[in-house]
Amino acid sequence: MFYDKALFPWLPPLEENWRAIRAEMLGAGGEGFLPYVERHLYNFGWSVYGLYAWGIRLDVHCEECPETTRLIEAIPGLFTAGFSRLDPRTHIRAHCGGPEGVLRLHLPLLAPEGCEFRVGDRTRPWREGEAFVFDDCLEHEAWNRGDSPRVVLLLDFPAPDLVHYPPKPKRVKGAVDALFGGPAIPRYKPKGATLAELRERL
Repeated sequence: MFYDKALFPWLPPLEENWRAIRAEMLGAGGEGFLPYVERHLYNFGWSVYGLYAWGIRLDVHCEECPETTRLIEAIPGLFTAGFSRLDPRTHIRAHCGGPEGVLRLHLPLLAPEGCEFRVGDRTRPWREGEAFVFDDCLEHEAWNRGDSPRVVLLLDFPAPDLVHYPPKPKRVKGAVDALFGGPAIPRYKPKGATLAELRERL
């Protein structure tokens, strides 16, 4: 299930400024991207660049992306935010996420042909600059069947009146590492085109 974007009045500025957000993501380089730690969910090639994790501002990354940070900090109750990258031939297996009580937004920044996202029984492609919102607690799955990386700006925000499952007490222990990597995780060298190479193409 995908939500009507009109429900979220703070969303249009993100779409209006998606190219600026993409430019900051590319300008930040690949060094800040870390492998997503729940390795059982994917074959390879899923990495993340955190800006906010469970309400905690990741200052170094936010300073590298000031316009993106300005835009996302206008979202009431922002919970998590960052860039999520799928390398070519990456498959995120069907799973249900969380936490309960929040919705998730994807704003596609790089979306090659062959990339698709499924929530429940609905599958759709990512299209650059066109955001969508879904409930991460519902079963979902993702593919990059293309030949270059797919990158989205990913946001979680509270929406207790819209979610399918009511909020539960926060389970914060280990959450920052689980969402956006921890200090013990090695730096990630992406397969395929590097972000520097993509920056030259755009």
